[in-house]
Amino acid sequence: MKRAWVLAMIATALAGPPAAAESVVHLPFATLLDSPEARSKLDGSVQFFLAGQATPNIVERKGEGVTNKKTNGFNKDVTTGCQWAALSALIALQQSAKQLGANAVVDIVSYYKKNTFSSATEYECHDGAFVTGVALKGIYAKVVK
Repeated sequence: MKRAWVLAMIATALAGPPAAAESVVHLPFATLLDSPEARSKLDGSVQFFLAGQATPNIVERKGEGVTNKKTNGFNKDVTTGCQWAALSALIALQQSAKQLGANAVVDIVSYYKKNTFSSATEYECHDGAFVTGVALKGIYAKVVK
């Protein structure tokens, strides 16, 4: 009996505290694109357009892409963590677009855990106690500049 109690206590200790609730936030896409970090990390060869935004004429669609980026959310405010994860997602989309010969990613939606959030002005971010994540899905395209 004593051994079972000790094993139960050890199992409880190893399980750790309950996970903190994840919060869902919606942040302005334009603020992300206008940030100094985005200006230094995105080279301008690929344009980004959320679903519902006006886009230049699409000459050719080159397939769909999904990216799911996370960052350590510990000791970061929500906006900083979300912008970091979203910028990482845009960098990944930019790299894939360039490999495909695309100069834009259009119809971008948030796609966290395959749940779609669509807005012409905002992206969705999931912020937890330790991990912050942004998932984006879009269509690689060649547009007229």
